[in-house]
Amino acid sequence: MAEEEAKIVETTEVVDTAENETFAKSGKKSKKHIEEVKAEEERQARKLERAAEDAAEKPKGEKPVTRPRIERRGKKYQEVAKLIEKNKAYSLKDAIELAIKTSPVKFDAALEAHVRLGVDPRQADQNIRTTIVLPNGNGKTVRVAVFAPLDVCKAAKEAGADIAEDEEFLKQLEKGTIDFDVLISTPQYMPKLGKFARLLGPKGLMPNPKAGTVTMDVAKAVKESKAGKVEYRVDKQAIVHIGLGKVSFGADKLLENANAFFDSLRAQKPNSLKGSYVKSVFVTTTMGPSINVENLYN
Repeated sequence: MAEEEAKIVETTEVVDTAENETFAKSGKKSKKHIEEVKAEEERQARKLERAAEDAAEKPKGEKPVTRPRIERRGKKYQEVAKLIEKNKAYSLKDAIELAIKTSPVKFDAALEAHVRLGVDPRQADQNIRTTIVLPNGNGKTVRVAVFAPLDVCKAAKEAGADIAEDEEFLKQLEKGTIDFDVLISTPQYMPKLGKFARLLGPKGLMPNPKAGTVTMDVAKAVKESKAGKVEYRVDKQAIVHIGLGKVSFGADKLLENANAFFDSLRAQKPNSLKGSYVKSVFVTTTMGPSINVENLYN
């Protein structure tokens, strides 16, 4: 008996010694860390098994079903979109009349034209930017500000300017106050606006000679802005976007505005351009479906 008890004690000591040698109190060789590693390995193995099962159930090459874009639109949009024939290019007059009919909103929507050109905006002579006075205006109430000498400011206010100030105007800009849509200035006052370029530039409010907002005839510029003078320019994708008026104008007035715009755009064709000038024309109303317009030039 004594011998058997001695053997049992020796065996227990050997096991305890083996355990002490296998696991450390802390670190990568600790019992807790080894158990965590095993648990993570088992989790990853189960994850791979589930992925293999999913792959076996799903046929190869099958893609998730995506609804057509038209089905992701609202009900009103889908209804009016049925009035437009796919792959058909409408005349400008018919396109405008159809755009009015397919306006899906309750408010007085704007009619927009989007023209993709064959120019390279990176070339200085092909970077189209100009202004036009729409015959029937654009339907927007334009707030015009004038930064010029006091005598010029007086004439500007008589012409209809909402804001016409000298040094007081700069104090408002320093506060970050912008309560105007168009800013007109005289050439000699432009250097004073230089430090506000980061404020005005991104908003498209920095006066520019090409836009007709840097001029000595400030009163004329104010009247044109109030009468519906708009600026258009080609973007980085060689597309020109412009608002031609409100749906409430009616088809005749909108067509007149559209013709004035396209005449202006035609006059801006660069002499160095090779190939097609206008690649595509689409008209649409605010939140409405787009309508393809037949090529007006080429």
